[in-house]
Amino acid sequence: MRSPFAYVPRRGPLQAASPGAAVAYLGALVAVAFLYSTPLVLIAAGAATVLAGCAAGAGRAVRAALRMGLALALLIVAVNALVVNRGETVLLRLGELPLLGRVDVTAEALAAGAVIGLRAAVAMVGFAVYSACVDPDRVLRALRPVARRSALTAALISRLVPVAAADAARLRDAARLRGPTAAPVGRAVIARRLLAGSLDRAVDVAATLELRGYALDPPRPRRRAGFSAASGAGFSSRSRYDRRFYLTGAIVLVAAIVGKVVGADDFRTYPTIELGAEPATVALAALVALAGLAPWRRDA
Repeated sequence: MRSPFAYVPRRGPLQAASPGAAVAYLGALVAVAFLYSTPLVLIAAGAATVLAGCAAGAGRAVRAALRMGLALALLIVAVNALVVNRGETVLLRLGELPLLGRVDVTAEALAAGAVIGLRAAVAMVGFAVYSACVDPDRVLRALRPVARRSALTAALISRLVPVAAADAARLRDAARLRGPTAAPVGRAVIARRLLAGSLDRAVDVAATLELRGYALDPPRPRRRAGFSAASGAGFSSRSRYDRRFYLTGAIVLVAAIVGKVVGADDFRTYPTIELGAEPATVALAALVALAGLAPWRRDA
């Protein structure tokens, strides 16, 4: 079973773009979610990442990330409502609770938790689209001249995390197929088995890398015509789609910074909820949402 976050080669602008262009584009969308607190812009950033993933053919990764992100968002909202007693609009009085003291659930605490949860969900969808659309081998080749060990570590992580997710799905399926008379298998047992399998795989990968000479000092590259030491032997990271994603990411970031300066982030949760819908906020939200169409392929 292939993990929904595993990279799958597809024909599309985002897959054909260089890793730097893809990171600049997706990073700009995620950065907007961390720069702003107003729900209008956060929802627009989330819609943009979802549109980008669907346009790039990574709908399965987007759906899986949305399920995980929304579950995490609900957890953050619940925790924030229990541990934060600020706010004037009290919705529920739970009295004295162990370790928490007096707990009053306020609308302002719920709103603040929802903002944090939305940020986390947008970040998860953005990273899911990156994992499903950006070739880790290209990332390794692009970073190899700068930091060989760090590039190798990043490439291994991008490959082994989806493998671990697939192992977890197989373990859950195997536990369900043991029959009704078998002892129930809890999450702790599956987690221990998954951790043991991941450690075994890590040892195998380390031994394989050592046998292939990664523990030795790298040879000095020869300079040849048409190549440079910084670009890697025979590797070109440029694409005709790079300009589109670099330009879209730059426009989104510049618009977000200008919006912060002109007051487009007019949202407060404490002591009372204050939500402003200024024209600058609406314009920025529309621009960010439209940026999600950048990976769209016209002839698709």
